[in-house]
This record gives sequence, structure tokens and C-alpha cells, in this order.
Amino acid sequence: MAYQRSIPRVFGVTAAATLAVVLAGCSDTPIPHQEFVSRPDLKPPEFQVTRGDAWDAEAAADDEYIFLTPNFDTDTPASAAMIVDTNGEVVWMDPSGQHDDDAGHFDLRPQEYQGEQILTYFKGPAAGGWGYGDIYLMDESYQVFNTVTTGGSLPPHETDFHDMTITEDGTMLLLAYVATQTDLTEVGGPEDGWVEDAVIQEVDMESGDVVFQWSALDHIPVTDSMLDYEEEHQAQEDDEDDDEAELGTQGQPFDYFHINSATLDDDGSILVSARHTHAVYQLDPDSGEVQWILGGRSSDFEMAEDAVFKWQHSAARDTDGTITLLDNHTKEDDGDSSRGLRLDVDEDEMTATVVTEYAPPEERPAGSMANTQPLENGNMIVGWGAQPYYSEFTNEGELLYDVCHGDACHEPKYDGGGGSYRAYKGPWEGDPNTDPDVVVQDSDNGQRRAYMSWNGATEVDRWRLLAGSDEDHVTQENSVPKTAFETSIPVLDETSEYLAIEALDADGEVLATVTPELENS
Repeated sequence: MAYQRSIPRVFGVTAAATLAVVLAGCSDTPIPHQEFVSRPDLKPPEFQVTRGDAWDAEAAADDEYIFLTPNFDTDTPASAAMIVDTNGEVVWMDPSGQHDDDAGHFDLRPQEYQGEQILTYFKGPAAGGWGYGDIYLMDESYQVFNTVTTGGSLPPHETDFHDMTITEDGTMLLLAYVATQTDLTEVGGPEDGWVEDAVIQEVDMESGDVVFQWSALDHIPVTDSMLDYEEEHQAQEDDEDDDEAELGTQGQPFDYFHINSATLDDDGSILVSARHTHAVYQLDPDSGEVQWILGGRSSDFEMAEDAVFKWQHSAARDTDGTITLLDNHTKEDDGDSSRGLRLDVDEDEMTATVVTEYAPPEERPAGSMANTQPLENGNMIVGWGAQPYYSEFTNEGELLYDVCHGDACHEPKYDGGGGSYRAYKGPWEGDPNTDPDVVVQDSDNGQRRAYMSWNGATEVDRWRLLAGSDEDHVTQENSVPKTAFETSIPVLDETSEYLAIEALDADGEVLATVTPELENS
């Protein structure tokens, strides 16, 4: 099959907007957000944690963090990748944020590569609900050390943002959307129509060589799509403000499949989730042949009534043999409530039944994005995508905590978005190659205070202040625990000409020292 390069049609628009996760229009009132004296450039959203009936202290493990990519259509809060602790306190926020020529970060997550924990994320333009960019690899100091992108028959920088799974072989499963010509008459379109073909590539992360490639159009007919072509075409015609090319043409291909995840199954097969066919596919890792289909029009499984899912995301095999996924269940943000699902998929009897349902504490229709992530202890993380929340549940589906961020935390709503494509939880040890940021200023009551933060440093346990006439004559020495992104300590002697701020780890070892210049009041 000859591929035609997809042409991005809406550059410079945030991915949240292209995914239709932000409500039209913005309030004149800015969304409340956090501000820091030591880092005025960082403006993260507010986080509010609601504990569920199953809450216990183990749910707030100090060495595990939440990884998000909130996206706003307002100037504040800033759209950026970020890491927060289980109490909703910011640990790291990407200072570069989002630029006009890209969609910011997407799908920030910790992964293992060559025996080391790294961070991976997508960065690049977005158009129509998918991306055209590269996957970035970042080390513990938050420095990019490599990028992975499409190759072979596809041009570079065509990688989509929906998934980026690293395998034990040092390869990465990449996704791409490729405008391809095909007959659409069976779904009500033109004979010389165009679709967005879904392509999977397995790429060697060191050499960039493509070791496997799969095309949806080679295996899945357009008639399996649950996205009604004629309905979509009519909606476009009825929209007087829609000046894009006609649906089914090269300028506006029909997105019949919409791939949003590709992961390895426990036998080495590839599990694929396609939103627009309401189906999960198991692929032979050598030939690419479809071994079975779960859900949708051509399901090989008899689905229990409560196991039927729609518009789903992030299908994966858990260690207990079940398959987990996020059942969006709606294409709009005002439809049926979404849910996480754990399914028993019996490949002998060819049946699928619900093991556990992970339901939000209140109706929560996530019309796009969202994910489930099984944890090693059996718990489940659910990122609610278009709805700016994430939750953790026990294996039995009991709510441990539910966290809102940004718009969702306030009444009235500010219509500023803030949804995160996915949410992940995992261990991380950040060791930034920057110094802590310290600002010393007088407060409203005339008390001089030192404000300090260290963006991305996970090992800081306490901050210690040393003050006096010089380094050898310290008259004040006190420390306070680090409990949030920014900490402050009063400078008791305003005549001090020497000030040092030390970041200490849990053993009392000095991780860094900053000596800001002082001007006596």
C-alpha cells in the first residue's frame, strides 16, 4: 500500500481544543491557580484531593507520584507536563510549557529503558485529534537524551501522541495516522475517498530501524467503523462555521479506526485499541494477522451485556490475565458516564465478562482521552481525560481517592479545560541539574522571609537556613520540613549580611546550597 503523508490541518491549536475536550468560549475570570514567589514562571492548576471510603495511608506512598499533562485554553494556568505527589502537591512542572507551534507535552510517563527509569512524552503539532511529532526520552535530571520517531515507509516526525510503549528488546511501539486513498462507497462516501489509516511501527530505539509495521486498512474494513460516515458528513454540512475540506477527501480523511493504544500482550502479541470501531485487537507480532477481535461489529467473543464498551482507550493485559481498559462509553462530554473496566477474556470459551468496574464517585462522561493503569499492588489508576480528574481504586473497585485539577475544582466552572490525556502513577527519583530557586523578600508585616523551591527534586526532605554576618559567624540556624513545592523560612535577623539555604535529604545530607545576595532593610 502506498502511503500519502497526512497534512496537518490545524497547526497552532492546542491538543485539548483539537480533541474537543475544552468547552467553547472562556470566562472573563481566570481559573484560580497556584503561584510561587521563587518560581513566578510556573502557574500550575490547583489540586483538590477527596478521600474515598477505602482510603489508607499506604495509598500515599512517598516514593510514588502522579504524571499528568493538563492542557488549558486560557493563559493561566499554564499547559505543561507535570509530576505531583499523592497529596496533589506539585513536584515538577515543565518550565518550557506549550508553544504556538506545538501541542505541548502529551502522555508523560515513567518507563524502564536499559535498566533505568526514564520519562517519555510526545511533543509536536496536533490536528484533528492526533499528532505529528516525536517521542522524547528524558533522564532523571529532566534532560532529553534521545528521540524516537517514525521511519521506513513513513517520513520522520509523523509519530502520534496516543501511545509509546517501550519493550524489553529496546524497541518502542509507535502509532501514526496516515491519509490513504480507499473506496468509501460501502459507508456512504466517495469511491475515490480518503481515510486516516492507523499504522503501528516497532522501532529500534538506538538505530531507528523499523522492525515491524502494521496497517489497519490492510486488515480491518471501513465497514467495521462505528463512526457513522453519513452522520458525520451531514453534521459538517450543517455547521456553517466549518470551512474545512469535505469529509472523505484528502484534506479531511474519514477517521474510521482511530487507534489510541498499542501494548504487548503476555504472549508477545500486540494488543490494539481502536476508538472508532469499539474494539480491541490481538495481532500476531510477526505477520500482523488479527488473531481475535474483542468488541465492535466483528467481535469474536460473546460479550456479557455489562461488558460492552464504546469509544474506549488504553487496552492492556494485566499480570492476572485480565484485560483492562477505559470505557469512555460516550463520544461527547455530556453523555453516559465513563468507567474503568477489568474483563475476564476467556479465549477457550470465547466469552468476555466483567471482573471489576471502576466507577467515578459521580457521573463523569469523558468524551475523549482517559486511561486505566493497573498497579503492582492490584490497585487501579484511572485518568478521566476530558474530565480533569484522576482516581485510584482498590482491586475490588473501591475508591481510595479522587483528585480534581483546574476548572473542575471550582464552582461556577470556568470553561477553561484542564483535562489530561492520561494519568499514571509510579516511582520516580528526580535529580535536576539546576540549583534550587531562592527569593528573599519582605512580607506585608515587614518580616523578611526566604522562599525556596527546587523544581523536580524528589529527595529533598527539609530546608535549612543559615544567617549571620558571614559564613563563619552564623547567628541563625533552623530548618523546616518540605511539605509543598515552595517552602518559606523567616530571616529573624534583618541585619544579616550572609544567608545560605541548604536542601537536605532524609539522612540530613546536604544536596545543594544557595547563597543569595542580600540588601539590608
